[in-house]
Amino acid sequence: MQLPYYMWYEAAHAMLGPARALADSTRIFYNNPLNPVSKTPVGRSVAAACELFERTTRRYGKPIFGLDTTLVGGERVAVNERVVWQKPFCNIIHFDRALGARRPNHPKLLIVAPMSGHYATLLRGTVEAFLPSHEVFITDWIDARTVPLSEGRFDLDDYIDYIISMLHQLGPDVHVMGVCQPSVPVIAAIARMEAEGDPKAPLSMTLMGGPIDTRVSRTEVNLLAERRGIEWFRRNCIFKVPFPNPGFMRDVYPGFLQLSGFMAMNIDRHLEAHGEMFKHLVDGDGDSAEKHRDFYDEYLAVMDLTAEFYLQTVDTVFVRHALPKGEMMHREFPVDLTKVKRCGLMTVEGEKDDISGVGQTEAAHHLCTNIPDELRAHYVQPRVGHYGVFNGSRFRAEIAPRIADFIQNCEQRFRKQQGKASLTSIRGGKTARVAAAE
Repeated sequence: MQLPYYMWYEAAHAMLGPARALADSTRIFYNNPLNPVSKTPVGRSVAAACELFERTTRRYGKPIFGLDTTLVGGERVAVNERVVWQKPFCNIIHFDRALGARRPNHPKLLIVAPMSGHYATLLRGTVEAFLPSHEVFITDWIDARTVPLSEGRFDLDDYIDYIISMLHQLGPDVHVMGVCQPSVPVIAAIARMEAEGDPKAPLSMTLMGGPIDTRVSRTEVNLLAERRGIEWFRRNCIFKVPFPNPGFMRDVYPGFLQLSGFMAMNIDRHLEAHGEMFKHLVDGDGDSAEKHRDFYDEYLAVMDLTAEFYLQTVDTVFVRHALPKGEMMHREFPVDLTKVKRCGLMTVEGEKDDISGVGQTEAAHHLCTNIPDELRAHYVQPRVGHYGVFNGSRFRAEIAPRIADFIQNCEQRFRKQQGKASLTSIRGGKTARVAAAE
């Protein structure tokens, strides 16, 4: 019954195709330096209007990371992206630095990108900040509209299974960073691993702007979920992928619907930004216009989420608050955060975060009661919102160095314990040989 809505969106996008093409050709005509009108305010205004129309009606594809080099020890080295783990709904990308035989013993960092509408490239700045001093991996979630129905379902339990599988692939000496939405499945996966004594459990987890306990400092996002209830989201947010997409007939929460929600939260700011873009184009301020393009090329590129993952997440995290209440289950097993004892925990929040309010992520410390104090850290960054928690100048200058220090502390503690274990093993071997000789 909901299939036509997605189809109408696709049809509207297709019908605007000729208008977009006309606007683009008109922009090129009025920007042509051989056209004398291109030097006049009228010509620049027409070109600016055409560019804004084309950009606001196009569909944005998946961006690229574009991190071709990085500085390691003062030397610039090449960076190659390699897929090192692959499943139908996610890949792991390794940013392999061309260090050769002189590869330093840098900590391994798995960045779990949010599966909440945007692509993993939204964390380009996060990856870039850690590349010089860490062996960086990132989850690259797949657009659900491109995954055939034959690949099966993907829900929150599957998400947790994926994280456990990733840690088995990269562990045991890996550090995990969950940015926003993944904070809940990341901490749940680690709790399950520690409960089962899994030797591949990570050394540390850093949770950034995540909804661990949305009863704290409620934001408009949290209040909306509580007011509406899960059935409202099921009726109004779930649609079937139309033909000819590979995921035809899969139930999804569409990217275009998510994007409209993102923009509605700060519509005045977006309208103002586009107005400024028009002025920059008319004034010939190419640098400012290019910054606008770069931001919105990323912001407007969205992906569909599977319906079962979206609904289970909304219900578990935002409606029932199952994790902080101790009621969350991973399949038939309870998610008991008191089982987390060996994995370090750092939480990071933004003072002006209007998505995950201050205190929601810090709540993880109150729930993980058995982590030693020396393996804990919490930091609130002044004067940043949700995006500034993981990107921007304050992230690079204030947040990333603190996370790196925390990871290094956990790494050193692990190495020290490894050394003690090796020494004990050697001593035990000598004792056994002496006893045998006697």
